Amino acid sequence: MKRIGEIKDPVHGYIHFTEVEKEVIDSPTFQRLRRIKQLACADLTYPGAVHTRFVHCIGTMHVSGLIGNHLMEKNYISIDEVQKLRLAGLLHDVGHGPFSHVYEEILDRYTNLTHEDLGEKIIKETEIGDILEKHGYSKHEISKLAVGRLDVKEKKFLNQVIAGQFASDIMDYLLRDSYFAGVEYGRFDVYRLVESLDLVDNNLAADYSGAFGVLEAYIISRIEMFNVVYFHRTVRAANVMLARSMDFAHEELGLCPVKSLEEFLLLDDYKTMLALESLKNETKNNLVKAYKIYSHLKERKLFKSTYELIIHQRNDFFTNLINKVSIRKKIEAEIGEKAKVDPDYIVIDVPQLLSVPINPAERKRSEILVYKKTPEGKKTQRIREISPFLSSLSEFIDIVRVYTLPEYREKVTEACEKILSPKSLSERISM
Repeated sequence: MKRIGEIKDPVHGYIHFTEVEKEVIDSPTFQRLRRIKQLACADLTYPGAVHTRFVHCIGTMHVSGLIGNHLMEKNYISIDEVQKLRLAGLLHDVGHGPFSHVYEEILDRYTNLTHEDLGEKIIKETEIGDILEKHGYSKHEISKLAVGRLDVKEKKFLNQVIAGQFASDIMDYLLRDSYFAGVEYGRFDVYRLVESLDLVDNNLAADYSGAFGVLEAYIISRIEMFNVVYFHRTVRAANVMLARSMDFAHEELGLCPVKSLEEFLLLDDYKTMLALESLKNETKNNLVKAYKIYSHLKERKLFKSTYELIIHQRNDFFTNLINKVSIRKKIEAEIGEKAKVDPDYIVIDVPQLLSVPINPAERKRSEILVYKKTPEGKKTQRIREISPFLSSLSEFIDIVRVYTLPEYREKVTEACEKILSPKSLSERISM
């Protein structure tokens, strides 16, 4: 790969790029990511967290290259495959809509699509695909690899570089989000972690005995970033307000359904905010509510957490119950009736929602694999088999919060105390 330039990045230092990467970065479709914030409204809590999908994708390209070069040095892949991994990392989030994961909830609810689905389509059907093909790369192959869906059984670890437990995506956003939020919790030695990786039975695994310290730091950084940034009470207050406002006006804002790729690519944070602002004089009930919530958000008059329920011991029945949208809506309606508050201004927030960057559903997709060197060769083990401590850190506490407008806080709190508890919820709601 011939480097033709470099970008100064506050997280990784100098990031070099090749000709094909430069052309992709300079394309209008990729430049759109400059107008989509990485953490939606987290800057209302952490003012520095105004970084975008654009810079995260460039960082992910860089980390993909670090992992790719490491695997190439071990003779697992070729230099051409390193370039493919870098392109996949660069394009892995090209399908995100306005305000990133907040839009994902609306997209899933009304179209059953994900940003990965849209990303595949964008890579294949826009100028990005033409750029890839011009440089000798298959747009179909890169579109699959970019979302961790490349069907190459003999090298399934390539998908894991982009979308596994040791994904370049995760490594970059932990470091980047903690840097811009101004917190210390997401820090770990990315170079040491990459150097600890090896292939065992065609899977990426980390050297447990040689890299226990950095593996521990990596796992701890994930749970701490969840607790302190991604599921922070005030961060979530702002993001659930934005999600509900966008949901109420999703058709009028052109958010859903996705009529065409061309229309989708016009969507970004700025256009969505202007569209929400334009609802000021609307009279339809859903649009009046959309604007009311948005105007409160704009002035940082945030929803207040009226109730928080923490389940320290895993309760799969309760988790599955509260994870259903229909169940949450039913509970919101019951709280509203008891509090004499419009349930549209009551939101039950749970960690499983797609707007939470790290959530239990995502974490369960695969387990963290480590290996130990033995006289017979490398032996893989799951993290839970060798370290109960690290395994426990890999689990999430189930947290249920109820939010409402500040003026309804007292009434909703009283209603929640009467209605919400694992026992009463199980008794009240039938599947």
